[in-house]
Amino acid sequence: MKILIIEDNISVRNVLRIGLEAEGYIIDDVSDGDRGSYFARINKYNLIILDNVLPKKMGNQVCREIRNAGVTTPVLLLSAKSDVNSKIELLETGADDYMIKPFSFEELKSRIKALCRRPEAIKNKVVKVGNLEINSESCEIRKNNKRIYLTRKEFSLLNLLIENIGQVVSRGMIMELVWESNINPFSNTIEAHIRNIRTKIGDPQKKIIQNIPGRGYKINNFFRKK
Repeated sequence: MKILIIEDNISVRNVLRIGLEAEGYIIDDVSDGDRGSYFARINKYNLIILDNVLPKKMGNQVCREIRNAGVTTPVLLLSAKSDVNSKIELLETGADDYMIKPFSFEELKSRIKALCRRPEAIKNKVVKVGNLEINSESCEIRKNNKRIYLTRKEFSLLNLLIENIGQVVSRGMIMELVWESNINPFSNTIEAHIRNIRTKIGDPQKKIIQNIPGRGYKINNFFRKK
């Protein structure tokens, strides 16, 4: 999963980038509001972490600008202001959540996890990956118009990979977002579910769901959403 960090304080930015990369996230980071707005509008991210006080363009301006441009990516806004009126004002610019500086990294991880579970405001209910058709609303999968039956966890895992097509999804991210960390990290539960999914969707040669040794799994860019 990919996160954009817009933060001018180099120490804070480095701590966030290093910590989140260690959690398996892919990170882009910029130091001013102009570049942050540009990156947010031209790239696809799962989350944007946005400081409010920035050079060139304030965070609330960036948030309003990207929302006006149609960007629906969740935004976590950071600010030192703790009064209720400031929170309301900043959230009304289009931010999805708000954190007061200073904050703990553990709290940040929890907020990120919660935001990444929220559905996008505008989202296709049906996507096609190769000859598979996935309906995220009805939780149905069809291959060549024939229904494929997956368990709830299998569907959640496959849907997570599809939402991040072309990107590596780490075992840690799968454990958090599919199992909510309620599995033994040393078990082969994820591998067993991947194996079952491959069998059911007819992917014995691992052409659709690809293993990335030491990193996780991904669906190849060749099988793009249509």
